[in-house]
Amino acid sequence: MTDPVRTWRARRAWGRFVGAVYAGGAEREWIFRVAGRVLWGTDTRLLRRGIGELARLPSDVLILDAPCGSGVALAGLRAAGGPGYVGVDISPAMVSRARRRAGPGSAARFARADVRALPFADGAFGGCLSYNGLHCLPDPGVAVAELARCLAPGGRLVGCCIVRKAGPRFDRMIALLRRFGVFGAVGTASDVRGWFQEAGLRLDRFDRSGAVVHFVAVRR
Repeated sequence: MTDPVRTWRARRAWGRFVGAVYAGGAEREWIFRVAGRVLWGTDTRLLRRGIGELARLPSDVLILDAPCGSGVALAGLRAAGGPGYVGVDISPAMVSRARRRAGPGSAARFARADVRALPFADGAFGGCLSYNGLHCLPDPGVAVAELARCLAPGGRLVGCCIVRKAGPRFDRMIALLRRFGVFGAVGTASDVRGWFQEAGLRLDRFDRSGAVVHFVAVRR
């Protein structure tokens, strides 16, 4: 008979391992690009390009990155006079990793929190980021609504996530990662559109690359 506690611990350990592998790969461009193409059929340069555009934001804009993971978006915010940054993740290991990535003396701030219940006032941020995080959550629609709540009118939610029904091999990988607790309620591209609509956001961009959708949504 299977021991449920042992199974839970094994899945939790596996989830931490996969998260660490992802974070390490995301910090090394060639690994990230190869892994993106092999695992998800996607061109990771689209993500890098989107992150690079963050440096153009006005210096008085405050950006929320949730979940921030290991802080991959920080690369786009290092230009002098770039926007303020608040990174949030439920994992203390990821928060620590992102803080180290920001470096000593950085003005970036970090907090441990659940994206589905953010400790910020309505409209507190001029922009929100969510790169490769929604597919890890048990109820991503709730997270999108919470991010929308934190956006000021006219503010943009920018990011990407993995979706189902992009191809059989991708769906098999998603099912495996869900089994080990790494992924949550992964939606289809249609589901993702619905989350934004229900949250009162207008989609200005919605592109798919392999099993990954890239989005830019605006709070009305």
